[in-house]
Amino acid sequence: MSTQHRAAVLGSPIAHSLSPVLHRAAYAELGLDDWSYGRFEVDEQALPGFIEELDGSWAGLSLTMPLKRAVIPLLDGITDTAASVEAVNTVVLGEDGRRTGDNTDIPGMVAALRERGVEKVESAAILGAGATASSALAALSGICAGPVTAYVRSAARADEMRGWGERLGVDIRIADWAEADRALTEPLVIATTPAGAADALAGAVPERPGTLFDVLYEPWPTRLASAWADHGGAVVGGLDLLVHQAVLQVEQMTGRSPAPLAAMRKAGEEALAAR
Repeated sequence: MSTQHRAAVLGSPIAHSLSPVLHRAAYAELGLDDWSYGRFEVDEQALPGFIEELDGSWAGLSLTMPLKRAVIPLLDGITDTAASVEAVNTVVLGEDGRRTGDNTDIPGMVAALRERGVEKVESAAILGAGATASSALAALSGICAGPVTAYVRSAARADEMRGWGERLGVDIRIADWAEADRALTEPLVIATTPAGAADALAGAVPERPGTLFDVLYEPWPTRLASAWADHGGAVVGGLDLLVHQAVLQVEQMTGRSPAPLAAMRKAGEEALAAR
């Protein structure tokens, strides 16, 4: 009898997560019939108990908000990538019981950009300053040769971004959100804002835009992404990020490489279209 292997995504709220769709598509393509991937509503208070109860059938966890920092004290170690932004979205559970945390959002962003031909830029802009913005800054630390300007709404967020820039070795400039239309002239713009927050910028897209990476995937396309594409600019979306970071999770949890990117993306597109 084959051994069952389990993985799941944890977070709160979790009902809309596409992770089960992506991971199950990978298992099907790889012929991993004895693998299952679930979804559990877990908040910070419930997380320690959930992790303590995992048995030897568990291979890994995907983590979304609000667990990416809360999980760190519960692990045996984390990778340098996860440590760089103090955020873990992937836990690999070893056969010896060891729990290792990683962050696949950062290399996922880099891979999604590389897929569209963006490997190096001279400068870049980030819209927003939340948790995703620090991952964006970490991704840019490897591909942006010059300054990164972050457009933020509050002094507290400005201070946070300065701190991340210093920590990640990025030449970070801070600008007020009121001037966010200036960001759109940069060769690479990464929008990390919640749904609707950047809609007003759609009318300010330049005649010849560079590349927009909008991390949202629902609703999609955003008004900004639509306007960007209408002007002939390259657009990378949230589903691209989701798929690329999930590919890395599948490879780490199953030990099988390469994970089936095309099948995972197709499953994600079909699931979003059905909503």
